[in-house]
Amino acid sequence: MQIENQIEQRLREGLALSEFKIENESHMHSGDRMDTHFKLVAVSADFDGKRLVQRHQMIYGLLKDLMQSPIHALAMHLHTPEEWQKQQGFVPASPNCMGGSKADKH
Repeated sequence: MQIENQIEQRLREGLALSEFKIENESHMHSGDRMDTHFKLVAVSADFDGKRLVQRHQMIYGLLKDLMQSPIHALAMHLHTPEEWQKQQGFVPASPNCMGGSKADKH
């Protein structure tokens, strides 16, 4: 099963999601590994009353074994339905990769 599908399945099972999007951004990063860098947008009433760090902890708890490997980076945009409505579904673009892989050091 693709990593994106595993992430989606776990989050849908663990949270009441009203919006969900996962984007594989591995192609934007150096190195030859794929399926390692992702951008996640999740909107859930389960985030109500939770600080950002608590929201991240919820996601890490659902994905903990995937965070060891294969996921190298996970950009998370986590919102309550009210927050999502206020920002009209805006999600910032991810920054360009600045390098840093072992392949860049040769």
